[in-house]
Amino acid sequence: MPRVKAITTGSIPSFLDVILNFAESDTSSTLANQDTWLAQLKAKEGGKLVMYGDDTWIKLFPDSFSRVDGTSSFFVSDFTEVDNNVTRHIPSELRQDDWNGMILHYLGLDHLGHKSGPRSPHMAPKQIEMDSVVQQVYHAIESEAHLRSTLFVLCGDHGMNDAGNHGGSGAGETSPALVFMSPKIQSIFNGTAVPAGSPTLDFQYYSVVEQSDIVPTIAGLLGSPIPLNNLGIFIPEFLQFWRNGDEKVQLMLENAKQVLKIIKENFIHIDFDNDLREANEEDCSSDAQRLHWLWKMATTRLSDRAEGPEEALEALTTFLKSAQSVMSSTASNYNLQRLQVGIGIAGLSGLIVLVILQVARWQSGVKVIWVSVLAVLYGTMMFASSYVEEEQHFWYWMASAWVTLLYLKGTFTKNQPKTVQTLSLLALMILRLLRRWNQTGQKHLGDPDIARTFFSSHNWVMWVLVASSYIDIAQRLARRGLPRVPRQVVTPLTFALCLVAFEFKTIFTKADAPELLDGLQSLPIWPMLEASLVTRAKAIFLSIAAAVVFTLFSEFVVEPTSEDRTEAKGSFIVRQWSMKQR
Repeated sequence: MPRVKAITTGSIPSFLDVILNFAESDTSSTLANQDTWLAQLKAKEGGKLVMYGDDTWIKLFPDSFSRVDGTSSFFVSDFTEVDNNVTRHIPSELRQDDWNGMILHYLGLDHLGHKSGPRSPHMAPKQIEMDSVVQQVYHAIESEAHLRSTLFVLCGDHGMNDAGNHGGSGAGETSPALVFMSPKIQSIFNGTAVPAGSPTLDFQYYSVVEQSDIVPTIAGLLGSPIPLNNLGIFIPEFLQFWRNGDEKVQLMLENAKQVLKIIKENFIHIDFDNDLREANEEDCSSDAQRLHWLWKMATTRLSDRAEGPEEALEALTTFLKSAQSVMSSTASNYNLQRLQVGIGIAGLSGLIVLVILQVARWQSGVKVIWVSVLAVLYGTMMFASSYVEEEQHFWYWMASAWVTLLYLKGTFTKNQPKTVQTLSLLALMILRLLRRWNQTGQKHLGDPDIARTFFSSHNWVMWVLVASSYIDIAQRLARRGLPRVPRQVVTPLTFALCLVAFEFKTIFTKADAPELLDGLQSLPIWPMLEASLVTRAKAIFLSIAAAVVFTLFSEFVVEPTSEDRTEAKGSFIVRQWSMKQR
């Protein structure tokens, strides 16, 4: 949702937009009443809009589309039907001449990245599929008379990292592609070489623009007003459409005036219409004063164009880029005084807890010191987003340090059983294994790990571990579950329940990641995997619900037998004896 907001309004999404992005039922974040290029298109004569794909557009622009077919973006296992549902509408819509704008938001590549990463063997076929869609649309623009003035904008709302995820600050996540296509563009642009043979880690192959720059560019190319909240800049390469220099200056001036209105609302203490106090840019002591100085330089160049429009265009572009940078940073400005008060209250609360622990003589001073160090380090870490993204490493290191401390304590303390040292060494080995089991975070998410490298070539080991987990759960349920039912009845019921759950997991894996079942086709359970996933899901969840209801019924309704009372009394005596021993 935040990215869609940026490419339709030209504004900078806030932190609240990120939170609301996860609330599927949220309706407060609608953009239906905001000024967007969609609203501009709809306001034109015969202004119909159509949309197919991600239903985020429907939530953001309710009642804006004449024809619509949305798909949910949260079922990431589907990267086939979710795209076919969009593509099937294209041929009929391209024959229609009653719409001003058509949105096609494909989700397959995004889902595929989340499931398998950018290097998945399914990625290239999916990209070829998208190429065929682009070819189909562009061919219609060239051949159909009612589409010859159509502007085709192809863009990604975000990229992905080596693990296929997004939301961080990596180059792969923040460098999606943007292409403007139209037969008319060939009159000003002869094309450029495709840099596929020389890939770079920063993905900066062509000129770089901000995502919000899409908005004023679309408005300028289509002859529409620039949306009121826009902070984007008209992409300079398209100025070649205007042969007259004064027309180029006028276009950029309208863009600058629109951005200036937003600046005035944010810096009300600066009078941008009056003369400057600062003689040079170096004399400016704040961002607002610098923007004031740049605006006055631009207006001076506009009034004195003896040497042509180039200097005026350069001055306007400099002002716009500076304004965009300053206003983008204000989107994350917060009340520092309130933040400081909150930090002070949190620190005081932590100090009170430590004092209480010390007064209560919480077993040992070492634990109090350890908790204090842990709280201080963890609280400090929260001030840096890069540490938050890699928070798991903090807990790995703290857990290892604590286990090491226990080992040293067992070594240098008299009368300490040797099992403490043995268990500490075993815990350190398990922690080291866990760090390599499954990479998390942002920076190392795509690095090799046991789950991706070992299990992919030894999937039978993974399934042995999975089956062992289900068997262990079945044994625990058989021993402790349904206490009022005879063991001869509970044992087969619990094993049957876990078998159905295991079967559901394998069927889901076959539909979601069939490569994890390679080599297991000869197992006796394989014929059962042909069953419907929905049928098996209903069976397992109904079975679990029945087991829970029966457990509650036997616990609170059925009277305990004399055998249950004897067992409970014996348990109470054992617990009481243990407490006396302490």
